[in-house]
Amino acid sequence: MDRLKAIANFVRIVDSGSLSAAATVTGQSLASLVRSLAALEKHLGVRLLNRSTRSMALTSEGAEYLAWSRRMLAEFDEMEQRLDGRDGVMRGQLRITAPVEFGSRYVAPLVNAFLQAHPAMRIELNLSDQVVPLLDERLDLALRIGPLPDSGLLARPVSSTRLITCASPEYLSSAAPIEQPHTLHEHACISTSAQGRHWYFRSGDKQWAQQVNPRLLCSSVRAASLACVQGLGIARLMHYQVAQELADGRLLRILSAFEPEDLPIQLVYPHSLQLSPRVKAFVDWAGPQLQQLTPDARLL
Repeated sequence: MDRLKAIANFVRIVDSGSLSAAATVTGQSLASLVRSLAALEKHLGVRLLNRSTRSMALTSEGAEYLAWSRRMLAEFDEMEQRLDGRDGVMRGQLRITAPVEFGSRYVAPLVNAFLQAHPAMRIELNLSDQVVPLLDERLDLALRIGPLPDSGLLARPVSSTRLITCASPEYLSSAAPIEQPHTLHEHACISTSAQGRHWYFRSGDKQWAQQVNPRLLCSSVRAASLACVQGLGIARLMHYQVAQELADGRLLRILSAFEPEDLPIQLVYPHSLQLSPRVKAFVDWAGPQLQQLTPDARLL
């Protein structure tokens, strides 16, 4: 039995959620993975997974062995990287995820520059507005906006943003005054699918959801900002998404006294894995640049 491969297969089976899914990801046959897991359990003398035709769950021994396996594989990977890097060339693969709009604007250009600086590196960049579990998807790094609910992740803050309520000068010139969030029901609103029909506001220690009736509901942030610029109504967008439009006067900020707290922008990586040299190199290089690139909402 190749114990290192068997351990890696065990971690992949757990991360994939099933033997069949792990077989698809690894390119191995289902029978091969079953034999690998059985051989590992026989060698250890314990059952790592309780399996049925419909479900799979870690045993207590399996959970303990999984944590050790992750650490061991991370150390193995780190050592290989250290040995590979003795010639001064950074090699290997990074798997990174980021929100679609922020990733397109800021992360993708940095990824491209990083690859140009390190020709032996490979990067998988997954742009998604879904919060992708790093360990489950075998991702090395995530750019996330907002508080982190998962205590199993470590974060390096790089910047912050905030939700801005805005409208075009043309819309405001003919609209009724907008002095309080509750008056929004009198206005045409443009919302994104993520926001839906409730916009959150704050006054002092009080925070509440204000219901709006969108004239336009968009799945795309860019479509919503364009409609707002063209005078179709009031939009609620993150500052970095409309910073240029605010700077050049195509949009005006309104209801600023009721804006929620700033949202942290962070580079996030798994706590249970040691930070590999290539992840550390990207974080140390990209972090300061993201801080400079992200528009500062406090300067409004």
